Amino acid sequence: MARRSLPSLRPTWRRRLTLALRGIGVLFVLGLIGLIVAVYIQKAQLPSFDELKSSPNGQMIRVHAADGTVIVSIGPSYGEWLPYDRIPAVMRDAMVAVEDRRFRSHIGVDPIGMMRAVKLAVANHGNEKRFQGASTITQQVARTIFLSNKYDLGRKSREALIALAMERKFSKDQILELYLNKVYFGGGAYGIDAASRKFFGHGADHLTLSEAAVIAGLVKAPSHYSPTADADAAVGRAGVVIQLMVETGKITPAQAASADLKRVALAPEPKQNSVRYFTDWALPQLDTLIDESSRPLEVWTTLDLNMQRAADAAIRANAPAGAQGALVSIDRDGAVRAMVGGTDYVTSNYNRATKAARQPGSSFKLFVYLAALEAGRKPEDTEVDEPITINGWTPHNDSRHNSGTMTLRTAFAYSVNTVAAKLGQQVGFGTVADMARRFGITTPINTYPSMVLGTSDVHLIDMTRAFASVGNKGVAVTPYGITKVTANGDTIYEMQVDRSHVLVAPYVAAQMTDLLQTAVNTGTGKAAQIGRPVAGKTGTTSSNKDGWFLGFSSGLTTGVWMGRDDAKPIPGLHGGTAPARAFAAFMKPATANRPIEPFETQVTLPEFQLEPDQEFGQPDNGGFVDENGNPIDQSAQPPTDQGDEGAQVDGDGNPLPPAGDGRVAKPEKLDQDWMDRVLGRDTPRNQPAPGRSPQRDRPAAAPPPERPADRFQDSRPTQ
Repeated sequence: MARRSLPSLRPTWRRRLTLALRGIGVLFVLGLIGLIVAVYIQKAQLPSFDELKSSPNGQMIRVHAADGTVIVSIGPSYGEWLPYDRIPAVMRDAMVAVEDRRFRSHIGVDPIGMMRAVKLAVANHGNEKRFQGASTITQQVARTIFLSNKYDLGRKSREALIALAMERKFSKDQILELYLNKVYFGGGAYGIDAASRKFFGHGADHLTLSEAAVIAGLVKAPSHYSPTADADAAVGRAGVVIQLMVETGKITPAQAASADLKRVALAPEPKQNSVRYFTDWALPQLDTLIDESSRPLEVWTTLDLNMQRAADAAIRANAPAGAQGALVSIDRDGAVRAMVGGTDYVTSNYNRATKAARQPGSSFKLFVYLAALEAGRKPEDTEVDEPITINGWTPHNDSRHNSGTMTLRTAFAYSVNTVAAKLGQQVGFGTVADMARRFGITTPINTYPSMVLGTSDVHLIDMTRAFASVGNKGVAVTPYGITKVTANGDTIYEMQVDRSHVLVAPYVAAQMTDLLQTAVNTGTGKAAQIGRPVAGKTGTTSSNKDGWFLGFSSGLTTGVWMGRDDAKPIPGLHGGTAPARAFAAFMKPATANRPIEPFETQVTLPEFQLEPDQEFGQPDNGGFVDENGNPIDQSAQPPTDQGDEGAQVDGDGNPLPPAGDGRVAKPEKLDQDWMDRVLGRDTPRNQPAPGRSPQRDRPAAAPPPERPADRFQDSRPTQ
């Protein structure tokens, strides 16, 4: 009888394991299918290779001068895009050796590297160390172009997905080309060409083995291994790169030994010139002009490079030793053509043209006389230069003399303080302050009587703006530096100049210009003459702490300030010396190609009603008030050899030799004949000048008293 067999029963655990394995297999297959689907969906969404080449990282701002020259680049810098076959083999090999030695064999992610990354993530859990680990070159391209630098598993997963898709869409050579042209190397340089130009001064297509090793070593930590920041660290890292190239067979040991890393020649860091004062002032204005934070910007400015060079040279050549200097030049429409904020941007990037607030001295009298002229006074009106006390304040003239009745023209030309104080009292000190604010002074203005002598702090650019508005026939001039902004060829901003804001009536501006040109031609600002009509005013504060000259000619207005940042006195600094000379040194080349523009009023000779032995019109040296507007006891002050506005010096600011009696030599007689010679007029003696009444011309038989030679210029016409 045949034995009946019983069915074999498998153990329960084996059955469950089998089911689990089958389930895991199914999940793996489903996951793999899902991953493949996701990769191909991502692949379809990827831009083309050409689109990836043209998309920069971050916002780059290129700033152009008025002639289109790029003067500075802000933000990321990109060199020339180098196709794969133009990239030196040593550069390609160095990058692969140090960043992804299995680049040619993996599928976009490196399983070995991923395992190391997971291990490091577990080891660093809880100690706030970032998730790190062995991203492939393809993953780095994905992160650079599409993702942020945030370190977490979610970003890492997206990075891996994009890398897998990129490997399906692009060749290895294309991916390496993208990487080498887009990876960040520090110092704002993206791509090997930008890095090569920054660190070595030449394009990446000429990189040597040593230079390629330095650049390849930067990717790990651009700021730490930057050769400009730490040359030793850069050389050490480059040595590691070369050793890895030997290990991966990219170079031979002999080639590695021939690479002398210590002899790699670094390009010198570019010097920051005075152009940066201008760009530091202009570029922050973009925040209010446009709303664009991603596309690269092309910013077109008003800066004239030739004028900027002339301004920089004028300040450097004329600023006294130990002093700083600043210059602003504004065109008739408000376009800032030149700006210098100090003698050296590298040692001090503080912009004294726009940020420093200093006392303007007698240059503030512009607003006093504007208020008086608007109130109905005329340049020919007279005032008495005499002792005066206003609310306990007694202004003094630097000459220690009072000269009696004189015209407002004469008082302004020689900066007579008592007359300015009287005018301020007549129109009201609040009215003078309102006039200053009307003309663009943005700093607080006190209304103490001493304010007429310039005791309130002001900015150079504001004072220059005020003078420009006078030169613009009373129409407001608003300084601007940006004319146009484009983004990817689209114009997103264009400057529109407003010429409708009238500050004072044209006749008031014309009368003020009359006074200003007299001050330059016969008064305290003679050193500012440039051979064409100039109107301007000097200013100096107490103890020679600040020197100013502001003026305009041929539609260009320029302001100059000089002084120390710590406000210590500078012997010999006066508005009529170094600042006026710097003004002339700049304005001569700046206006050389502009037509000569005569003013509406001719220069009129100031009336002199003084005794021959009196020293007339010596400047106030800050009005003999301290920084708080309180009078300084002149009995304790020794007489000055050089006054506030350049007294007893020649046209170049040099002291004149004393005459036999110890006084300044007096080689010239100031009469209308002298005026005609200075201005190049060929009017015969004893005949009226064209456009002038005979009564205004002084007869040769009765010449005016001789004046100190430091008040006059050589009798030859100015060239």
